[in-house]
Amino acid sequence: MVTLFFLAPLHLLGPHRPVVSWLAFAAGLLLVAVLLLVQLRYVLTGRGGTRPGWVIAGLMCLTVLLFASAYFVLARQPGEFTGLRTRVDALYFTVVTLATVGYGDITPTGQSARVLTILQILYSFVFLTAGATALTRQLRRRFLRHDRARPARERE
Repeated sequence: MVTLFFLAPLHLLGPHRPVVSWLAFAAGLLLVAVLLLVQLRYVLTGRGGTRPGWVIAGLMCLTVLLFASAYFVLARQPGEFTGLRTRVDALYFTVVTLATVGYGDITPTGQSARVLTILQILYSFVFLTAGATALTRQLRRRFLRHDRARPARERE
């Protein structure tokens, strides 16, 4: 996924195609949200035969890369960001925002950049927190099942 992020033709999006850019981003986020909700349902209902742990982790990574792509595309518009020039900068800003660190070396200065940053924070609170919680629940369930399967002598 990271390789695709660095190779994606993001130059086709941007200030010369704002409607297409925003629609592509919104469609990507909507798709990830729906897929995350499906996986959350699998975890909460204990549906067997699925691998929601791997899918949830992948969707969480995809979310980070979607926001990084949006930041990179938006940064090409003058006045939107200070300090964001490369895809690495965009990925860095996304992770720093997600981690709520905020070093201040990259700042959203334009209104669109600030709205996008707010959207990332809200999206992370709702979907990524739910995904991380489901992932934790899945792992806990798996460890408990594995622990019960061991003979009593091995557990001591």
